[in-house]
Amino acid sequence: MTANHDNSQLNGKDVQRRFNRIARDFDTAGFVHTASRDGLLARLRPMLIEAQTVVDLGSATGSATRPLKKRFSRARVISVDLCREMLQQGRRKQSWFARPAAIQARAEALPFADQSVDVVFSNLLLPWIDNPAAMFAEVARVLRKDGLLLFATLGPDSLLELRQAWQAADNYAHVNRFLDMHDVGDAAVQAGLRDPVLDVDRMSVTYDNAAALFQDLTSVAGRNCLKGRNQALTGRSRFATMLGALDNARKGGLLTLNIELVYGHCWGIGPRATGREYRVDSARIGRRGH
Repeated sequence: MTANHDNSQLNGKDVQRRFNRIARDFDTAGFVHTASRDGLLARLRPMLIEAQTVVDLGSATGSATRPLKKRFSRARVISVDLCREMLQQGRRKQSWFARPAAIQARAEALPFADQSVDVVFSNLLLPWIDNPAAMFAEVARVLRKDGLLLFATLGPDSLLELRQAWQAADNYAHVNRFLDMHDVGDAAVQAGLRDPVLDVDRMSVTYDNAAALFQDLTSVAGRNCLKGRNQALTGRSRFATMLGALDNARKGGLLTLNIELVYGHCWGIGPRATGREYRVDSARIGRRGH
């Protein structure tokens, strides 16, 4: 199956509805989300940056809130997510006096003033964003000069086994398409962020049977939310063909899904000049002799 821009786009309302539905059980099956969160926090640890305002963008149930508050003890940590139920679940996990600010908002339209945020922490939000350039542009707008964006996303090799199994069954879109690491870096730079650094880690998840695999996908809203999906019910024959392809790809008797985790960070450049503005570093202005 060859994906195109249309059939690989996400249905935003469907994504929001599914995440709201699984918010209560998200942490029980969100082990990939937990692994990438821990990977981000490990990459944050050696960075020297002072912060007064930290935004956990795409915060889900707020599992990063406490470690972010510990890392930036004097900062205000703000949870931002599109899904109200996720935010409420995150607030329930915190004590009354330690509850962070929680804002329901789209990543492409952040409710913050220009250059008002010191750190944006974003764990596995990009796979659910149709227009990464718009998200990066908003982050570039709200980050102060030398502010930090730290993010994790999924690379194109993620869930490849599942995508190939569905290709054996039909020509519809079933699995999200994930951006290549270099495309992510290019999008960040074009949006006005600087010095992107990206690296890749990989993990494998094994299952005894397909039912357990699909249960995990359902529990993290990982089922088909694509606009190009088949609007009719998938027939038993096609589903059986897909399951057969999965079985043929077993390794050591187990179903294996490979996950490509892409980690990145980049920095804010501060206010951007308009077409009529020219900014010059004052240190580069020479003195006129007499």
